[in-house]
Amino acid sequence: MVVPNIVHGQRTRGLLYYLYGPGRKDEHTDPHMVAAWDPLLAPDPGREPSATLTELANVLDAPVLALSDKRRPAKPVWHCSVRTAPEDRHLSEAEWATIARRIVAAVGIAPDGDLKACRWVAIRHADDHIHIVATVIRVDGKRANRDNERRRAQAECRRLEVEFGLRRLNPGDGTAHRQPTGPEQHKARRTGRAQPARETLRERVRLAVASAADEAGFFAALGALGVLVERRRAPSGDALGYRVALPGDVDKSGVPVWFPGGKLAPDLSLPKIRARLAERAGTTPPPRQPATVAWRYAIGELDPVPAALGQADASGAGVLVEVGAVLDAAAAAARPVDVRVHLRRAQRAFENATRSRIRADHRAGVALSEAARGIVYSAGGDLPDLVLAAFVHTLIGAVSVAVLWHEAHQHAQQAEAARLALAHLRAAQQEASTEPLAALRSARPAARGLARYAQQVRSALPDQADRILADEDWPALAAQLQHAERNGSDGGALLQRAEAHRELDSATHPARVIIWRIVRLAGPAPAEARAAAAETRTGLAPASPGFRAADEWDARHSVPSDAARPAR
Repeated sequence: MVVPNIVHGQRTRGLLYYLYGPGRKDEHTDPHMVAAWDPLLAPDPGREPSATLTELANVLDAPVLALSDKRRPAKPVWHCSVRTAPEDRHLSEAEWATIARRIVAAVGIAPDGDLKACRWVAIRHADDHIHIVATVIRVDGKRANRDNERRRAQAECRRLEVEFGLRRLNPGDGTAHRQPTGPEQHKARRTGRAQPARETLRERVRLAVASAADEAGFFAALGALGVLVERRRAPSGDALGYRVALPGDVDKSGVPVWFPGGKLAPDLSLPKIRARLAERAGTTPPPRQPATVAWRYAIGELDPVPAALGQADASGAGVLVEVGAVLDAAAAAARPVDVRVHLRRAQRAFENATRSRIRADHRAGVALSEAARGIVYSAGGDLPDLVLAAFVHTLIGAVSVAVLWHEAHQHAQQAEAARLALAHLRAAQQEASTEPLAALRSARPAARGLARYAQQVRSALPDQADRILADEDWPALAAQLQHAERNGSDGGALLQRAEAHRELDSATHPARVIIWRIVRLAGPAPAEARAAAAETRTGLAPASPGFRAADEWDARHSVPSDAARPAR
């Protein structure tokens, strides 16, 4: 794996001081130069006792300093760190030098054979990475042509992985969100934030989109989440764009650090958000209905996702966008801490699976968007563990098919992102189901009742009966059937509907799968839930979202991010 990270800065010597220094935690060892535009002209303070950082900075800066003040760029320093994976072998000095030359050539800093290109050096102070430092003004006084530099760097790194026999990353299509820079990560650690401001803002904006019925609702939700917002307006007063900041996240001058929506993620620009919200026109915010109703409704809308992903490409892309919205809402609203940790990690991973080069038809995901809003606006109170476990089970089914959908369209990064989300969802399922399954097992019917329910299984599901009755969760299923019957349901009919819902042959624990399906089937159908919501909405003022307090968000979302960082 060869991962480049490009940032731009103002002071060459300041960057060199850090790279040749001990590091923030004395992690830098033996800093020295492994390559340069001209090794004879580039002094190496790590190997030459007489060389100084100022001398090296002056040589690099010479083309910039030769320009008049008006022509000098505000950020003339180009910095690219290049890292290999922990499981990769350690590369030699010569190999790192080759990688540095290939990258500066690929991005336009120093094309092969160009004697008037930019000046650059590559510095190594650890086994697994190097830092390339350059200035963006060429020797002839022109600016380097660095159009699409990040994409070009990634493409070159994919070729280098093959040539050097390193772990290979999936090629990207430019739809992934921009990752936090090194300085942004250091600032988060320095200020005690759980993650860089860019990441927090992107997640809050996504949740605001998931909760909104229109543009006004979107901006209101941002305010409820504690986000500072500025809108760029046309002379007519119409908003052309927006930018967001976190309270307290300021620069050296005390000015808030603003991020335009489109810079947080490609799908968070105002035009892209408007395209999604346009399909919700005429809808109203759901009432603060009980959590059980909202989450059961979401289960009902997630159920058809596997079939929906078999439709036209544009419809499938639209469905995936709103599956992501449901996951955004669930990760924000889930109460058990252990489950929420895994849902948060799944949400972070699946975000990259909601975007592709296929233009989404957002009409296909309107019902899912309503389900996401229902979860966000659901009233407080306990959500039964069985309902939460059934929700995660249904979400696993949807994301499993999302993996196949992306694989069929050769979306390598999105498929990998969906697979990673799936792993986190399975961990969430394990956490969510342990206690309710144990409670069901302890409530197993007496021997006579157990025999009666076994006969129901043999009558309703003759082909699967032996596997179900041999499952360790069979006593729990019997208890669930007993509970359903006490609430007026027909156990045999529920079993038949559960099998007809989807095949059971691939299920490792068929009895457990049927439990989750019964939880879903014993609840109101989506249409019934929607009608009930409409009735309770009558005469009510629009509810405020369940994430009203920003400090509650910070307390509930301080989960370390360990999701994989796929290349852009």
